[in-house]
Amino acid sequence: MLSKRPSAEPSTQQSRLLPSLFEQIDEERCLTVFHVGPALPETVDFFSRYRCKLHFVDLFAELPIVSNEESDPSLEQQFAGMLQFPVGTQFDICLFWDLFNFLGSDAITAFLKALRPYLNTDCLAHGFSVHNLKTAQSNQLYGIRETDTLNLRNRQTTIPCYAPHS
Repeated sequence: MLSKRPSAEPSTQQSRLLPSLFEQIDEERCLTVFHVGPALPETVDFFSRYRCKLHFVDLFAELPIVSNEESDPSLEQQFAGMLQFPVGTQFDICLFWDLFNFLGSDAITAFLKALRPYLNTDCLAHGFSVHNLKTAQSNQLYGIRETDTLNLRNRQTTIPCYAPHS
């Protein structure tokens, strides 16, 4: 399923957490990065500073990801089908953004189980959750402009299955 193009003009937002992730990165080391969502130009530009391989998978375009006891394939099989990376891929960084706010707990478990074989033992991750479960859906796409600055774009469609986790 293809996602609609994000809005052209991003706004910026400061991040206090993202810099702590990049402080742990050896700039001389070749990185393997998993980015959930579409490949945004600022994110590609940002990672061009590093020796790295970028893997973009727009799981948001696949939502809702659901399964029931009678359906085939299972949630884990569905995620395994979406996460087909080259043999030997080991991610150093995973950028989940707000994905987990659109997956039920069973889907999160299945997703992480399908992703686990691709995670380096010292893999770092970044994602957003809400402080209050009544928080309204923000409907944003996230890109990295600088280690402390995110670009935010409005999605052109509302993503289904918003069920935030604190």
